[in-house]
Amino acid sequence: MEESIPISKFKATCLRLLDEVNKTGKKIIVTRKGEPIALVIPAPPPPKPKRWVGSMKGTIKITGDIVSPVLDENEWEVLRG
Repeated sequence: MEESIPISKFKATCLRLLDEVNKTGKKIIVTRKGEPIALVIPAPPPPKPKRWVGSMKGTIKITGDIVSPVLDENEWEVLRG
């Protein structure tokens, strides 16, 4: 599943060959005077974006009561008037 091509052919058809590698997934060995000098392989797929819902799970520590009001109802100025 590898193709070996001389550097002169690679230079002349670089964009087409890169598209071919991307579409087919096959590797291309670029040679100079019959000796391999480069290996062209498809790029890995991009990572999936992380889900933001639940991404902070386990990072917060709750200390104390988070349900009850901070002040007693008798201390609220809004209720006095």
